[in-house]
Amino acid sequence: MTGPIINDIVSAALVVGAVFLLPTLVRKPAGWPGKASLWLMNRRHSSVTDWGLSHVSIERQFTILDVGCGGGRTIDKLATLASAGKVYGIDISNQSVAVSRTTNAKWIETGRVDVRQAAVSKLPFPDATFDLVTAVETHYYWPEPAADMREILRVLKPGGRLGLIAETYRGRKLDALYQPAMKLLGATYLTVAEHSDLFATAGFSRVAIDAQRDTGWICAVGTKP
Repeated sequence: MTGPIINDIVSAALVVGAVFLLPTLVRKPAGWPGKASLWLMNRRHSSVTDWGLSHVSIERQFTILDVGCGGGRTIDKLATLASAGKVYGIDISNQSVAVSRTTNAKWIETGRVDVRQAAVSKLPFPDATFDLVTAVETHYYWPEPAADMREILRVLKPGGRLGLIAETYRGRKLDALYQPAMKLLGATYLTVAEHSDLFATAGFSRVAIDAQRDTGWICAVGTKP
């Protein structure tokens, strides 16, 4: 087998393993296993995050929210790019919040990062707060994707954008390996067209999607009218 195929098989096996051995770690990391999982996520998701962020223009003064911030690596990347702005992170897991705060201690100390425990369904921010909202490897698990995206729409400024970044989608290469695992996780596993429909249903405009079939990576960006 070639390297990419082996990597895909290993990735799918890890997802299945997570379902059967550490089911709570995928949605809500907790305890020392959760801390180890978050450390691995920080490393594993770095490349797809960089690729996804290349699809949005990030200005120095932007105010940004990262939804489902996990171990906080994306927040660090965003704070570096928005060098005169501020980055907020939220996660439903208190373990994720703790690890993310540790990861971004230098930014928090200077007042440029704020990490809070909260759910995407009820964001603790006023209307029209953010220039950009990002969500990396998390929208699979949102309780009500369309309603949750409308909540994100609420906190975006007019013209602000939401970027969903993920490392798999329905219809990718070797999809048969991923579909059973995502079903067991109870994940919302969407095609490219379904991603587009989701943005439209939530009220976003100018939706642009880049899906890489071989790697399985997808980045979907929508704008608040």
